[in-house]
Amino acid sequence: MNRRDAPEADVIPISNAPSAPHPETPAARSTRPAGHGRVGVVLVSHSEELAAATGALAVALAQSEDPAPVATTGGSLSDGPGTSAVLIAAAARRVDQGHGVAVLSDLGTAVSTVRALLAEADEHGLPFPVRFADAPFVEGAVAAVATATAGGDLSAVLDAAEEMYRQHKL
Repeated sequence: MNRRDAPEADVIPISNAPSAPHPETPAARSTRPAGHGRVGVVLVSHSEELAAATGALAVALAQSEDPAPVATTGGSLSDGPGTSAVLIAAAARRVDQGHGVAVLSDLGTAVSTVRALLAEADEHGLPFPVRFADAPFVEGAVAAVATATAGGDLSAVLDAAEEMYRQHKL
């Protein structure tokens, strides 16, 4: 029997399917089962204000009531501009849900601080795995948070962030 001889299937609109939500019933809010964490994202800047604003933007653009965990850190322990390995390690521990942590940073010395921290991850008590994303800070943060919020694994989160280098503005 070929396709032309087969009987036609009944097709119903998806909105009429038995599993479709009832029009008067509000849509159920999806909840994450316990133990199903996501990749955490740490944003490192020389300025706590810049890190916090970038994190807020990334979370807002993820458009989720249940975004992936994001921690921001900026400035030095003496409250001036700079970066601190102690603050970065604490941020990584805060967002760790057992599925890895992606770290993004803004400027060269922040990159150096993160790389030195990752080289001595055990001494600093970092969760495993923690990976550094070679990505533009703002665009990479938005892509990383969106991908982590959607449930992407650590590799997907890093790929999404790093893909932003290939997105040209002109």
